[in-house]
Amino acid sequence: MQGKKPPGPKGRSNAQFDQFDASELYCPKCQRAMPVRKRLLLVLPEGDKYLYHCARCGTVCGDKIDRAPAKQIRLIV
Repeated sequence: MQGKKPPGPKGRSNAQFDQFDASELYCPKCQRAMPVRKRLLLVLPEGDKYLYHCARCGTVCGDKIDRAPAKQIRLIV
């Protein structure tokens, strides 16, 4: 049963809650919760890595790896 999510109320799936994006995070420089901007850092085999930067001072406040379904890459030789 691992990997499956239990159905939500009235049998609906919780698929809409699989991915979250932060709108505010604690900034160590501003010393309070601040709005953040999400920026792509790396494209990795396991997913895309993003950094969250404070919208006021630009300090990195967090990161996230977005584990999307496997992408097919086609090479034309």
